[in-house]
Amino acid sequence: MTTDNNLAHKIIPIQAVAQDDNEEMVSLYAAAKKIYPRSVQGIFAYWRWVVVAITQIMFYGLPWLEWGTRQAVLFDLEARRFYILGLVLYPQDFIYLTGLLVIAALSLFLFTAVAGRLWCGYACPQTVYSEIFLWIERKIEGDRSARMRLDDASFSVKKLAKKTYKHAAWIVLSLWTGFTFVGYFTPIRELVVSAMGLQFGPWEIFWVFFYAFATYGNAGFMREQVCKYMCPYARFQSAMFDHDTLIVTYDEARGEPRGPRSKKTDLVAANLGSCVDCSLCVQVCPTGIDIRNGLQYECIGCGACADVCDTVMDKLGYAKGLVRYTTQNAVNNKWTLKQTLMRVARPRVLVYTSILMALVIALGTSLAMRTPFRVDVVRDRATLARITENGALENIYRLQIMNAAEVDKTYALSVNGINGIEIVTDTQVKVAAAQAHWVVLRVDIPYEAAEAGSHKINFEIKDTSGKYVVHEKSVFLVPR
Repeated sequence: MTTDNNLAHKIIPIQAVAQDDNEEMVSLYAAAKKIYPRSVQGIFAYWRWVVVAITQIMFYGLPWLEWGTRQAVLFDLEARRFYILGLVLYPQDFIYLTGLLVIAALSLFLFTAVAGRLWCGYACPQTVYSEIFLWIERKIEGDRSARMRLDDASFSVKKLAKKTYKHAAWIVLSLWTGFTFVGYFTPIRELVVSAMGLQFGPWEIFWVFFYAFATYGNAGFMREQVCKYMCPYARFQSAMFDHDTLIVTYDEARGEPRGPRSKKTDLVAANLGSCVDCSLCVQVCPTGIDIRNGLQYECIGCGACADVCDTVMDKLGYAKGLVRYTTQNAVNNKWTLKQTLMRVARPRVLVYTSILMALVIALGTSLAMRTPFRVDVVRDRATLARITENGALENIYRLQIMNAAEVDKTYALSVNGINGIEIVTDTQVKVAAAQAHWVVLRVDIPYEAAEAGSHKINFEIKDTSGKYVVHEKSVFLVPR
C-alpha cells in the first residue's frame, strides 16, 4: 500500500494546453521512466540465482530426459495422452490436474501468509527471465551508470554494435525458450529434426514464435510494467498479508533522520539515524520503488534492497538489518528474531498447512492406488436386440479399454446380472502399451430368461495379472 507522500511524487498533474478559444488538449498518461536496476550481491541475490538455475535446468532439461523409449514429460494433445515420468494420464484423469492446481493455489496462499511475495521475488517466470535478460544486458552494456550513459549518448557505431549484440542474444534465448516450450507438446527430438529440415508444422511455428515474442517483450522491455500493471497478484496480495507476515521492511525508528555523514560521525551528536540516504536501495530495486516509504504493492519481495543496505552498513561499521525481512509487529514491538519466527505458526498458517498436507496426501494416495487402465462400455444403439440362430437374445456393445501401463496388457472380459448371460465373442483382449483399443462384444441370454424391458448388467474387466479389476455398468434390452 503506497503512502500518500510516495504517490505524490509519482503523479504528473494533468496539463491543459489551449489550442484556441474552444479547444484544449488534456494529457491523461504519465510517461513511464525507464528503470536501470543496479547489480547487487548478497545472501538474497545468491538464493535468487540458485532458484533461477534450478527452474531453468528443469525447464530446458526435462524435455530431453527419456523414460524408457519415450520422452519423460510429454503432453501429447493429438493422442490425448499425458506422460509424466512413469505416469500415463488420459483426459478422464482431469481430476488430477484439478488437484495439482488447487495444491499450487494453496501453496501460494501459504507462502504469501508466511513471507509475502516469495513467488514473485524468486520463482515467477517474469522475475526469472527478467534477471536473465538483465544479466545479458550488464555483460554487454555494463552496469547501471554505463547503460544510462549509453542510452543518453548520440548514435554511433559502438552504440549500434552493443544494442545489436544485446538484442541478438535476447532473441536467440527467446527462440530457444519458445522451442523448448513446444517441446513439451511435440517430442523435442522430432522438433529438432523438423527444424533442421525446415519442416515445422504451422502450429509448431506459431507457438515457438508466440512464446518467444512473449519472452522477448516481457523480459526485455516490459519487465516491471508486468508486475505493476498486468499481474493481478500484486492487487490482491494484501488480502493474504497480516501484521505477522514477513516482508521486506525499512526500520524507520533506527534509520531516521537520514542524511549523509562520514564514517567517524557521532550519530547522537549529529542527530542522525543509520540511513545515509545513498539511494542505493532505490537503484537496485527492479520495480524502482523506495522501500523507505513503506510497503507498496509494487514490491516483489526480492530482497535486493536488503542486500545493498547491508553492504553499506558493513562499510560504515553499523549493524546490519536496517532493511530486512521482518514483520510489522516485530518492528513496532522490537521483537527478537526468535520472537518473530514464533509468530509464524499462527492459526491461518496452520489451517493452510493442514489443508495443503491433506490434499497432497490424498492426491499421492489416489495416484498410488490408481488402476492402470480405464474402461468405457457403450451399448450399440444402431443395432437392435435380436434373436440368434440358437434361439438366444442378443445385444451388441462397444467397449473401449485404455491401457495406461508402459507394457502390453491382456484383459479378461466377463458379464453378469442375468441368469445365463454370457459373452459369445472373444473374452480376452490385448492392448498395446499406453494405447486405447475398441472391441465389439456380442452378449447373449437364453430366450425368456428375463422379462421384456431394460435390465441392469455388469461387465467385469480383469488385468490377467489379477491385481486390477474394473466394473462397468450397462443395460440389456429384452424386446416385447
